[in-house]
Amino acid sequence: MTTNKEQLAQWIDAHFDEEVGVLQQLLRVPTDTPPGNNAPHADMVADLVKAYGWIAEKHAVPADVVQDYGMETITNLIVRRPYQAGGPTVALNAHGDVVPPGDNWTYPPYGGVVENGYIYGRAAAVSKCDFATYIFATRALEALGVPLKGGLELHFTYDEEFGGLLGPGWLLEQKLTKPDFVIAAGFSYNIVTAHNACLQLEITVHGKSGHGAMPETGHDALQAATRILNAIYDQLPELKKVKSKIPGIDSPTMLVGRIDGGTNTNVVPGKVVLKMDRRMIPEEDPVAVEAQVRALIEKAVEGQPGIRIEIKRLLLSHALREQTGTEKLVASLQQNAQTFIGEKIPAQGTPLYADARLYGEHGIPAVLYGAGPRSVPESNAKKADERLQLEDLRKATKVVACTLLDFLGE
Repeated sequence: MTTNKEQLAQWIDAHFDEEVGVLQQLLRVPTDTPPGNNAPHADMVADLVKAYGWIAEKHAVPADVVQDYGMETITNLIVRRPYQAGGPTVALNAHGDVVPPGDNWTYPPYGGVVENGYIYGRAAAVSKCDFATYIFATRALEALGVPLKGGLELHFTYDEEFGGLLGPGWLLEQKLTKPDFVIAAGFSYNIVTAHNACLQLEITVHGKSGHGAMPETGHDALQAATRILNAIYDQLPELKKVKSKIPGIDSPTMLVGRIDGGTNTNVVPGKVVLKMDRRMIPEEDPVAVEAQVRALIEKAVEGQPGIRIEIKRLLLSHALREQTGTEKLVASLQQNAQTFIGEKIPAQGTPLYADARLYGEHGIPAVLYGAGPRSVPESNAKKADERLQLEDLRKATKVVACTLLDFLGE
């Protein structure tokens, strides 16, 4: 006799060409962020799921809020699938916003080309693929025809690249959702249960411009900025000594990712802007770290004549930590991965940061799991020729569908 989970797998196999076609549609509507005009993609997804008899609630973030944030449009979607009373609500979250494609592609970045068992395109691996994973896992579950209890929600959001505060963060703060468990977009061969926090600061160094032939008439902002750079990078050996106890996470990191300043070759720079990134392991206190970094910067230019600095926080993303209940998600995903992938996949941390933390901040157990390879570099995520092996999409869809059955089946 065929078990329910075998039937789920058979349904996914029978509809897999359709799933790949849906992923191609998802990849062909650009969502470059910046500029972040992502409402058209949300409209397309809402129309797509309407064909399954589902209603996608459109939750548009107010235009002035979005523009102040640095984007153009954000419409987040919630698809609610209520079942019989008595069970948990499980949410599946994937983000549709992506970094711009950049150069050096050999495939069209928004073509969704399938070749040699891979599908190519920006967000093929992170994370439009998991729109498809989660939609087809849900369809398979409902096609099974067995009694279900609790509820399922699909959260398709559009603000991961800028930090998620107007994506899942907005849905949670507006009390539009409060699931009991969350599976967020990830890769197929490991379950992420924790991730780093991230602090990003913009440091503006104000000096005074002067003629290059008479530099003493100005106050060199770049010279002061160099002192800040040296102070930041002198800290790296100390940060390397700090180790996380969570497998998959190593040490804190810090870097300056962008520098802008000066007016011309022969002019003393009157203004320089640095943008820095400080990754924090889950054991660190973000408030304390931010205070330490600000003090480090201020001390570096203390007493420099004619120099003034401004420090603006661009992002403070908290860490994802395990909540009570995370172990239930891990156990189910690992058991089903053993069946369909053929190995016990690890549950561990990652030095990256993601939207899952926003659910964790509300006390909701959340893990990252979805379609993708064993590591980010294999997927070319955020690089040219981003790709996803189609068999990983198939396997992940089966694992997620069976995990949903574990939580929502009677």
